[in-house]
Amino acid sequence: MGNRENWDSRLAFILAAIGSAVGLGNIWRFPYIAYKYGGGAFLIPYIIALLTAGIPILILEFSLGHKSAKAAPKAFGFFNKKFKWIGWWAVLIGMSIVIYYAVIMSWSLIYLGKSFNLAWGNATDSYFFNNLLHLSKTPSEIGGVVWPIFWGLIGIWIWIYFSIIKGVKSVGKVVYITVVFPWIILLILIVRGITLPGAMKGLSFLFTPNFAALKSPEVWINAYSQIFFSLSIGFGIMIAYASFLPKKSDIVNNAFLIGFANSATSLLASIAIFSTLGYLSVQRGVPVSKVVASGPGLAFVTYPAIINLFPFAKELFGILFFVMLLTLGIDSAFSLVEAFSSAALEKWKISRALMNFIIAVIAIILGILFSTRSGLYWLDIFDHYLSVYGLLIIGVLETLFVGYIVGPKKLRNYANERSDFTIGKWWDAMIKYLIPAALIIILIWNIRDEIVKPYGGYTRGALLIGMSILIVTFIVAIVFSISRARRIKD
Repeated sequence: MGNRENWDSRLAFILAAIGSAVGLGNIWRFPYIAYKYGGGAFLIPYIIALLTAGIPILILEFSLGHKSAKAAPKAFGFFNKKFKWIGWWAVLIGMSIVIYYAVIMSWSLIYLGKSFNLAWGNATDSYFFNNLLHLSKTPSEIGGVVWPIFWGLIGIWIWIYFSIIKGVKSVGKVVYITVVFPWIILLILIVRGITLPGAMKGLSFLFTPNFAALKSPEVWINAYSQIFFSLSIGFGIMIAYASFLPKKSDIVNNAFLIGFANSATSLLASIAIFSTLGYLSVQRGVPVSKVVASGPGLAFVTYPAIINLFPFAKELFGILFFVMLLTLGIDSAFSLVEAFSSAALEKWKISRALMNFIIAVIAIILGILFSTRSGLYWLDIFDHYLSVYGLLIIGVLETLFVGYIVGPKKLRNYANERSDFTIGKWWDAMIKYLIPAALIIILIWNIRDEIVKPYGGYTRGALLIGMSILIVTFIVAIVFSISRARRIKD
């Protein structure tokens, strides 16, 4: 394939990696979980999870990618050809996630257009569920395609396509805007939020610790899950990105910098959101706990309601917020596509432009399900199995592979030779024992709970369909790993 591409600079790589890690989950998932599990008390297990799992696995993935100079499948194959399937499974899970992730971005695109005249009105919950989604009553009631969402989906995929058309060269240029811009907007929203009456009430709610919550295993489970999801661990993304780094690159420092930058963004988002939620609670005369909504509702229901209550520049703040959601989303989206695309280009001799076009077309077709009236249900179901079970399983496989097949000492020495700040034998113990044990406990805990109480109150039939995506991606991963590469004519 000729000389492998490289990032234009270390800054471009760091921004791209941060862009992949920082996404929509930092805006609505982290603040909601922090609120649910004791506010400031959640920060304690979250930081522990960052240091004991997030950063160590980032170092692992950076080392795998940099040493092999390959995308995830061939990176695993570089050390042992029998385990290429782990890399394929990781990038296929990521590619499956981006199919519905792009639909969430389509919602953001629609809301951006509605921000110019605040078309959502005062009943923001009704607007989201009825006017935008036309939500059906159950997952089985598919309904028709919601065309504005579908057209928005096509627009998002055009954006993704042109963002990665030239690989890391184009990604490296795009991230200078798409990563820095959300931070600027977050800072603007923070300044606006903390100057609103009642802002301190919201911040007090966020940062006042409830140490009794630390006794709950569920708090720790969610802390580790949030770190996995938000740092893009287990997708094959960081392996692919690190494979494009020049030979002399500081692996350990990059991992720490990216890990802390991601967590800092979550904290900034929490300050912006909870300061304005405090304002809203004062205006409505209800506790902060009665204002906040979980999941997509925080961005698409609560935030428009907050914008409605701003004393001035409502349209401007609406535009800024949804532009921020789009820029956060696009970073994660094109990194997920790039992880799969890089792996596919190493296997099939095909032009990058054609490969990305094929990916976009297939993703749009498969994304139709999430553009229907029952799309929100299926998005929730598939996300549960892919981002919770899928990522945790890949995390277990990765750490066991390095711990018992590659040998953590080999990767540790490789990383240390290229880093100003070195890691000790503690990293070996984490990779070999602590992290896989913790993740297995999380998996067993979730499975046990869901046998008793099915996730989200969905029927077991619907959940089996969602679960099937893990089986399908696993089978495809095995097929890809054992099949021979063929040249595809452009």
